[in-house]
Order: sequence, then structure tokens, then C-alpha cells
Amino acid sequence: MIHEVDEGLRGLLGESGLEASGVEIVFDAPTRDWAARRTAPTVCVFLYDIREDTSRRGSGAGEVYDADGYVVARRTPPRWFELTYLITAWASRPQDEHRLLSQVLATLATADALPERYLTGSLHELGLTVSLDAAGATLDAPAASDVWSALGGELKASLGVRVCAPLAGASRAAAPPVTEGLLVRSAHQQEDGDPAPGRRLRYEGVSDPGPEGFAAPRERRPAPARRRRGGRQP
Repeated sequence: MIHEVDEGLRGLLGESGLEASGVEIVFDAPTRDWAARRTAPTVCVFLYDIREDTSRRGSGAGEVYDADGYVVARRTPPRWFELTYLITAWASRPQDEHRLLSQVLATLATADALPERYLTGSLHELGLTVSLDAAGATLDAPAASDVWSALGGELKASLGVRVCAPLAGASRAAAPPVTEGLLVRSAHQQEDGDPAPGRRLRYEGVSDPGPEGFAAPRERRPAPARRRRGGRQP
């Protein structure tokens, strides 16, 4: 799930024209050694904090449908995690860094969720909203100064971004459907001593149960409608 959020952010930031203008978008830790090796204008999106939002933890299990609308598995509810990123801009002059950071802020400030077109893998499959909060005052994460101290670098202008994304629950395959009626045998024996042949009961309401009382094809259950994603889409 984490790498899928990374790619979603990369796609969203790409809309600002950064990569088209030759600016690299990386997810490295901006350490002192990394900064010394940098040779091109760069926007660094560093993930430094991961926490579960326990207030959104659910219970029970949901049904998973195949392309024909049949139940093929049951899945426990997803668990939600808050991913906090530190975004910095790197260039030869502070003015250029501020311009790059301004482009990033303008792009992220217009979205309160990752656009559906940038969701891949499990995030796309779950069909749930992946919320995004840029430079929010309520970011519950280590202070930027503590992060820079841990990285061994000097304090730099940065943008805090929090993404709340679901981690898919565990799936368990559903049992195969019942395809034939109950077989009933009598305790009575035939004259040759063999047990009396059984009789297979037919399902009620089946117009053509088939040979020996077999049931008609299983009824298809319609797949539930996908939940509409909330939030504005840029």
C-alpha cells in the first residue's frame, strides 16, 4: 500500500509540470550525504512517519465478488494508516527552491484526496477515498526540526503532507456453492440385501432441476455498487 501511495503522489505532483521542466521527484531520505551528491533540481518526498488511525478500525467481513457477480471470498475490513511526508525542494539558489516548493504547494492545496486515476493496485481495488492534507495545522507527527536532526542535516524549508490510506484486509476463499439436492436413503433393504437406492430431493421453485434432481445453476447475486469517492478532484 505504501508504494502505491508514493506513486499516487508522484502522479499528482507530475501535474504541476515539475518533471516536464527537468525537475526530479524522488523519495529518498534528504541526508547530508544525499544532498552533496545531488546534481539537478529536485523535489524530495520523504516518508518519515506511519501510524494507524485506530478510530477507523472496523469489524466483521465483507464479500468479494468476481466479474460475474458471484461471491468468491470474504475479506476483513481494511485498516487505515496515516503516512506523513516531508517535502523539500533542492536547487542551486534559495529563490529557485522556493519556486519549486510553491509549485508543489499549489498542486497539493487544490486536492483533499489522491485522484482516482492515480490509484493503483490494492488502493484501486478497494475503491475507497485516500485523503490528503497538505501543510495542515493538525498534523500529529514529529516536528520538522526533529526530523532534520535525525537526518544529520541543516533545517530547511519544508512542506508536511499527510495521506490516510487503507491497507486491505485478509481474504478467505468462500465455500463452493451447493449444486445438488439432499440425498435421502431409506433404512429399508432390497430383496438381495443391498440398501435401497437413495432419492435426491429437488429444490423448491426450480422449474428444471435436471437429472436426478440436480439444481439449476446458482443464482447470481448482484455486486454492490462501488462507493463514490469523496473529495474534490483536481
